[in-house]
Amino acid sequence: MDYIIYFVITIAILVFVHEFGHFAAAKLSKMRVDIFAIGFGKRLFGWNKITGFTFGDLSKDFDGQGNTDYRLCLLPLGGYVKIAGMIDESFDTKFVEEEPKPYEFRAKSTLAKVFVITAGVMMNLTLAVLIFWGINFFQGKQIFKTTTIANVYENSLADKVGFKSYDKIISINDKKVNNWEDVVDNLMVRNSYKDAEVVLERNGQIDTLSINRNVLNKSMQNGFFLFPYPTKPVVVDVIKNSPAQEAGIKAGDYIIAINNKNITEGEEINIIVKANKSNVIPIVLLRNKDTVKVKVKPSAEGLIGISHSTAFIGEIEYKTYGFIGSFSQAFKNVGQYTILTFVTLKNVIVGKLAFNQAFGGPVKIAQYAVKSADTGITSFLYFLAMLSLSLAIINILPFPVLDGGHFVIILIEGLLKRELPIKVKMAIQNTGFVILLLLMAFILYSDLINL
Repeated sequence: MDYIIYFVITIAILVFVHEFGHFAAAKLSKMRVDIFAIGFGKRLFGWNKITGFTFGDLSKDFDGQGNTDYRLCLLPLGGYVKIAGMIDESFDTKFVEEEPKPYEFRAKSTLAKVFVITAGVMMNLTLAVLIFWGINFFQGKQIFKTTTIANVYENSLADKVGFKSYDKIISINDKKVNNWEDVVDNLMVRNSYKDAEVVLERNGQIDTLSINRNVLNKSMQNGFFLFPYPTKPVVVDVIKNSPAQEAGIKAGDYIIAINNKNITEGEEINIIVKANKSNVIPIVLLRNKDTVKVKVKPSAEGLIGISHSTAFIGEIEYKTYGFIGSFSQAFKNVGQYTILTFVTLKNVIVGKLAFNQAFGGPVKIAQYAVKSADTGITSFLYFLAMLSLSLAIINILPFPVLDGGHFVIILIEGLLKRELPIKVKMAIQNTGFVILLLLMAFILYSDLINL
């Protein structure tokens, strides 16, 4: 249920912002907007000035007369704005039998058409910038003052590329790193198009690792593969009526020790608990700077009913930004993720990265939305900003049905100074729509088999 709720919230925000951009631009350009829809397919309910609030499809004889029908449709995977005189997702072509009306899309100038078709992308970009600005201005940035990595488990991705526990990273591709943000930025963003040469200190000796970019790209689907040192496990969630809840363990508790063993890594929790099935074991927690001691009896399956993550407990520098500085930092964030997105697309096209590793569908979006919401509103907003930015980038690509496809057609018509034949436009739309549906089906299938 959490997945469904957060998926609906996330998609509703992104789609509304995108479609409102088209809607507002069309209105400013004196175009008639017949439908503002969230979702595709059958109309569930909606409102307009003529019929008021109604359920189901409108009468076939309904004529909006310039009044927009605001509706919610069956499939919550997007949305659309139906502008009079435009070939779009509705595939309505009745208007071509008549002379262009002054309020129709086809009657407007090339500049006005470009303004309307790119407004959705600009709104998604604006949303991303505003969210990044808000995070930078109101919260600032946490900078982990370390370049030392935490424990590296055997057969993990970090182990396979050559890292060892407590390696101290000195430089990446000849760029000195001073904190953990530098490590992530230089390893995954700034050098996202090439292999990484990592100079590190190990047991007092200087060593160099050469890491293939394909390996790093694969790591992106599960988040960054290194953790900063020092860390402590932190409880993310406690299952209702579980042994952990009965013992008084709460979300946000740091786990200091289990069964009289000091804990530094989350994996140690699972090992100790499974080794003490049905035995009462003492646990020492840190809660709001207070030490709390509890006793837990794991289930017969070796579970106590918690999900946990890894939290950095070392020195943290809080960097704040002013009103203008926050905008500068926001545009920097947008630039970094835009570069990373295009590099990812390039790697998919040239075959260096599997399609299902680079893109996620409804299931993956729901999973990430829930995970980000569980760790706080800031994490959820950060995820929303990156998703909004991704939506803007994908939508502006020159692909039929997407805004970028419409944009190319508008430019061609502007150069030719006439409209393309309606059959050509419909063929382009239909082809693009079929391909898009197939891609969505493939992504959804990939999501489900990777659950």
